[in-house]
Amino acid sequence: KRASADPGINALLLTGSGRAFSTGYDLGAENYDMSIEDWRADILANAERLYTIWSAPIATVAAVNGYALAGGMELMMACDIAIAAEDAGIGEPEIRHASAPPSLFMPWTAPIRHVKYLMFTGDIVDGREAAQYHLVNKAVPADRLMEEATRMTRRLSRVPVPGIKFNKLAVNNAQLIAGLRDSWAYNAETTAQLHCTDEGRRWFRMLFEEGLKAFLDAREGPFRALDGEEA
Repeated sequence: KRASADPGINALLLTGSGRAFSTGYDLGAENYDMSIEDWRADILANAERLYTIWSAPIATVAAVNGYALAGGMELMMACDIAIAAEDAGIGEPEIRHASAPPSLFMPWTAPIRHVKYLMFTGDIVDGREAAQYHLVNKAVPADRLMEEATRMTRRLSRVPVPGIKFNKLAVNNAQLIAGLRDSWAYNAETTAQLHCTDEGRRWFRMLFEEGLKAFLDAREGPFRALDGEEA
C-alpha cells in the first residue's frame, strides 16, 4: 500500500527473504472447529489481501525463489509478472488435506487443463513446468533469478507512471467484467463448505491434535508411495 501511494513508484519487486518465495499460510493458526460462516469470512479476508496486490496501480514482479505453495502460489499469481527459478517448487498441496486456494487465481492465469491437473492432484511443479503451464512468464537458472527479475522491474520503471496505472486498470477490468470477483466469492463458499465436511474437519483435527509432522506424513505418505511405484 505504501508503494502504491508513492507517486514516484510504478514498479515493485517481490521475492522471498530466505530459501522460499512463500510456503503459504500458517496451518497451525487454523481452528478445525470453525463454522461455515467463520471459514467464509476467513477465506474472503485472505482473498482481499491478495486483491490489494493484484489491483495495485503499479506493476508488480514476483521473483520466485524456492517454494511458492498454497497462499504463496496465490501471492505469485497476484503479481503482474512472475519469473521463477528453474528449480522452484510451485503448487497447491493443500488440496491433499481437503482444502482449496483462497482466491482462485489459477483459472485466470493458466489453461484450464493445467488448472484442473494442479487443483485436483496437489502436485508441485518446477519453474520450467510452471512456465510451460503459463503460471509464470519464464524460468531461469536460480543464480540468474534476481538479475532477470531486477532487469524486468527496471524496464517497467522506465514506463511513465500513468502508463502503467491506466493500462493495468484496463487489463484488470477485463477480468473483473468476466467475473473474477464473483468467482472468488463462489470459491469462498465452496471452500468453507469443504472445510466443514467430515473429511475436512478430520484433517484439521489431526493437525491440531497430532502436530504438523504427523499431519504432513499422513498427507504426503500415499503420494510418496505412488511416486516410488512409478519410479
